[in-house]
Parts: sequence; C-alpha cells; structure tokens
Amino acid sequence: MGARRLTAEIKRRTRTLGFDLVGISPAGPLPDGQRYKDWLSMGHAGEMHYLERRVERREDIRNILPGAKSVITCGLNYNTDAPYSTSCRDNKKGWVARYAWGDDYHDVMDEKLSALSDFIRAAAPGTAEIMRYSDTGPVLERAHARYGGAGWIGKNTCLINQETGSWIFLGELITDLELEYDSTVPDRCGTCTRCIDACPTGALTAPYTLDSRRCISYLTIELKDKIPFDLRDGIGSNIFGCDICQDVCPWNRKAPVTDEASFQARPGLYNPGLVAVSSLGPDEFRALFKGSPVKRTKRRGLIRNALVAIGNSGDADFVPVVNECLGDEEPLVRIHALWALWKLEGKGSLGALLSVRESESDQSVIEEIDNILESMEKPERLKASG
Repeated sequence: MGARRLTAEIKRRTRTLGFDLVGISPAGPLPDGQRYKDWLSMGHAGEMHYLERRVERREDIRNILPGAKSVITCGLNYNTDAPYSTSCRDNKKGWVARYAWGDDYHDVMDEKLSALSDFIRAAAPGTAEIMRYSDTGPVLERAHARYGGAGWIGKNTCLINQETGSWIFLGELITDLELEYDSTVPDRCGTCTRCIDACPTGALTAPYTLDSRRCISYLTIELKDKIPFDLRDGIGSNIFGCDICQDVCPWNRKAPVTDEASFQARPGLYNPGLVAVSSLGPDEFRALFKGSPVKRTKRRGLIRNALVAIGNSGDADFVPVVNECLGDEEPLVRIHALWALWKLEGKGSLGALLSVRESESDQSVIEEIDNILESMEKPERLKASG
C-alpha cells in the first residue's frame, strides 16, 4: 500500500475510532525545542522537574524511536454540555476543570491509540515500528499537532482548532512509516488578548508564554506543598485545575460537545459542595475519585484547595468546617485551614491562631500563623504611618 493510500486509510480509521482530529507531521527536530529550553531556563516549570528530563527527546522525536519518519497526532474533544466556570457564582461550591469531570483521559486515549496502532500494523507493508504517547512521555504534543495541521497554539498556550476549539486531549503515534504530511494552519488569535486579561493570577506573562508557577492548574494539581500566600486570593473557587483562559476564548463559543461517554461529568463532580470536599476522609476520597484524574492531588491536596476556595468565599457559614480541619492530621490541611479562618473572620480569628500556635509542633504550620499575624498588622502599620 502506497503512502497516500495508507495515510487516507489511517485517517479514516481515526474517525471510526472516535477521534475528532488527526494530523500527520514529519519526524525530526522541532524549532519549538529551543523555545522549550528557554522556557525551562526561566524557571517556568516550577517544581515539575520531570519536564527537565530527556529534553533531547522533546527536541527530536527520533531520539525516542530511531528511524522514525512520521508522527500521527490524534485529538479527542472533551467538551461536555455543562456550564463554563465563568458562569457559576455559587460561593458554596468549588470548580473542577472540565477535563477531569469524567474518567481518566489517559486510559481512554491509550485504548483508542492502541486500536489505531494495531490497525496500522495490519495495513502497513512489512513490520511497522510504532510507539504511542498521550501525555505520558517526553513529547512536545502541541508542537507536533501544530505541524500536523491540527490547529495552532494560542496565546493561552493551548492548541486551538478552528472548528473544535481548545477542549482537546492529544495523543501521538510515532512510526518509521513514511506518510503524507499535513500543512500547518495559520495562527488565528489575531489581536485578541481575552485569555491574558482574564487570568486571575497573571500566569500568562505574555502572549504564548505561561509561567506555570502562577497558573491555577499548577497550583492546585502539580504543586504538592502549600500554595504561595500571595496567590491564594486569585484562585477563587477553583479546587482542581482551571478553565478560565479557555472559557473566555472566542473559539470555544460554539465548540461542539462530545458524545464520548467516558468524558461525561460524574454526578456532582464539576461543581461540588465545598463542605463535602473539605470533610472527605481517606477512604471516601479514594472511593469517590477512583479512575478520576482528581485522585492525582491526593486527599490532602484537594482539601488544601477546597480550604482556599472557602477562604475566598467570604461566607462565615464555613467556619465550623474550617475549625474541624484545624485538627486534621495533615500539616498541609491545617496550614490552609488557618488561612481560611483568617479570611473569614479577620481579627476575630486572632485568639484561635494564637491558641494553635502554642500547641502546634509542625514548623511549617507555625510559619503560616506568623505570616497571617504579620498580614494582620500591616493595615495598622499603614494607618500609623499615614
């Protein structure tokens, strides 16, 4: 079978497997490799040290599969028929990023990519070498998608497709087969800066540049330690990831919804009650998020995030559950419970803070109390100097 016919058969098969996008690009060094290294050198990866490993593979995919000639990038739409975060104003509820409402996308993508790989091996002449990835290895996925014509990389650093929008999971098959390659599509962001303007923490420091250390998705998922004091206000009600820069993107206004059952929102997950989340025990957490991307935060991380959202709610009805969290076995939870109590009660929390400080043995919790006490004093010092 010739390259043209095989390429057409592969694309036909991707559609029957349920993929929404497919693009094919040549294997080889990418100009994006240097940009990626520059991004790392600026510290924008934060504590995601795994991104610093095997950079040579990201620069040239042939360092993953010697002899590779083609990269087949497949995309799955995960947009569902549910509200955007920007339209939900209930301060008693938290927000989970759209990609995590259903089953873990790694499993869904891998199953489909495996089926496509089997099809290619059966259809290709000889024995084709194929490797598959879906956010599981050192691959510049968006770059390969762009060079394969599946979309352009927007100012919010997401891949955007003119018809599908940006609610897209990506996966790749790297193969030694020579196929017909697609052409890149033009950048259609134009003069729009809505994503940059809407980011509450200023993570989009310039068009096409994301400082992960300020990104809500990084802070609520990737960061395992306490959330920086000065960034907590900007997190709002987001307790796992963030959709804001995609919610405001004009290309998502008419984005189609998926019929993939695995991506449909689990009951009560996309906008869960903050009391319920912050009260989860270890067994409840494991049962509720089995097979869900949310399990990645672990219980302490999710409750940490919920307490930040509670603090940002301004709703004093949360004080009893915050007080319960002050006795949690995890120092990370106690730290953010103290912050939430201060945000809800202001100076009224002083007695509780001092009491905890006397009995607390964990140094990180004591440091948090001292930060809060210093923040309490700042307005008074400003008044005195004025």
